[in-house]
Amino acid sequence: MKRLAIAGGMVLLLAACGSEKSGTIETDDGTASYTIDESDGEVTATVDTGEGTATMRAGADVAVDLPQGLSIYPGATVVSNAVFEQADSRGALVTMEADASPAEMIDFYREQAEDAGMEIGLTMNTETMRMIGGKAEDGSSFSFTATQEGGKTTGQLMAGEAVR
Repeated sequence: MKRLAIAGGMVLLLAACGSEKSGTIETDDGTASYTIDESDGEVTATVDTGEGTATMRAGADVAVDLPQGLSIYPGATVVSNAVFEQADSRGALVTMEADASPAEMIDFYREQAEDAGMEIGLTMNTETMRMIGGKAEDGSSFSFTATQEGGKTTGQLMAGEAVR
């Protein structure tokens, strides 16, 4: 699953940086194709490898679909969103901005994760950033990073879960 997510992320980055509206990329691990919707900039990508096929969508207007009982921080504005699916898992990577402190946002996601049965296994605080992460017995996982610049806090939530 990690290889598919990494390959998919690379496709999304390449697609976002290039001027082409569609393309195919061949790698040692498989084939990735992408299209960019000219009206809203949404990127759709498919990655085929020996591990299976993954589909990804990314853009500011992609509907947020968070797994495992997680939600967008109250009052936050979604800046970008990427969702992925493959046969046995699904997940999302959401970037948001809020008028809350990093500590308030971290506390919110800690409570949501624990309520969803995830054990917090990572806590990191630096002068400019706070981060937590954890996982559940079923392999579902999340991480949340918050940084503050000016009056706004930027948060990045990454979450994934097994599909049954």
